[in-house]
Amino acid sequence: MSGINPVRVIAVTGGKGGIGKTNVSVNLSMALAKLGNRVVLLDADLGLANVDVLLGIEADKTLANVLNGECSLMDVMVDGPAGVKIVPAASGVRSMVELGDAEHAGLIQAFSDIDDQLDVLVIDTAAGISASVTSFVQAAQEVLVVVCDEPTSITDAYALIKVLNRDHNIFKFNIVANMVTSPDEAKQMFRKLSLVADKFLNVALRYVGAVPYDDMLKKSVKKREPVFSAYPRSQSAQAFRDLASQINSWPLPQAPKGHLEFFVERLIQCESSVY
Repeated sequence: MSGINPVRVIAVTGGKGGIGKTNVSVNLSMALAKLGNRVVLLDADLGLANVDVLLGIEADKTLANVLNGECSLMDVMVDGPAGVKIVPAASGVRSMVELGDAEHAGLIQAFSDIDDQLDVLVIDTAAGISASVTSFVQAAQEVLVVVCDEPTSITDAYALIKVLNRDHNIFKFNIVANMVTSPDEAKQMFRKLSLVADKFLNVALRYVGAVPYDDMLKKSVKKREPVFSAYPRSQSAQAFRDLASQINSWPLPQAPKGHLEFFVERLIQCESSVY
């Protein structure tokens, strides 16, 4: 471990599937890279990879190969758009969802090898509230909760926040309103969530922005290309630039929490306690 470079670790989560969480992860990573950050995007849906699918990237090797000792993390990382490095997960590999201590030790070593080669690690978590999701979120310094204006999305986001707060002592959450039709809709959605959270939980929710659901975003998904690069002048691409600028202005994490060592140590502690 170099112990020199503070790494900003951001977990993008949301409770349920179908809310555009991976879209947010990919485009936010690109926007952060455009600001001069060395960004690694980790597909943390370990059993059902989708980042490479969204980007139209075919990965020869995945995190499963790293944990099997077949190659290094550097061998697995794929060059993504805007200079983002992608760590692809496996798809349909059940063993990736049921990692043991030995695999976690391998994961620690793998990430320890690259901590001096990145500034931001973005973690695209799986859907739901599994042990894997809560472990990755605990290991991050900043949690972005993606919510869209559907009753199930708001309910599931609240349930995720409740579990992370009650069982894992996480108090601070950044809320991103996704696929909204107007700024007012986004703020109303945040109010719905924060009213319930304030009433029943001891948490601090921070509204950090909204991403509109424009036609360019729909077209980019069909093209399997991020809207940030496919349609850089679109409203949604601008929203990702605004969100990245805001995140970039947040204070840099301090050691030891600001190093990737913190991420991997927390990850193994959280995961091993489940088994």
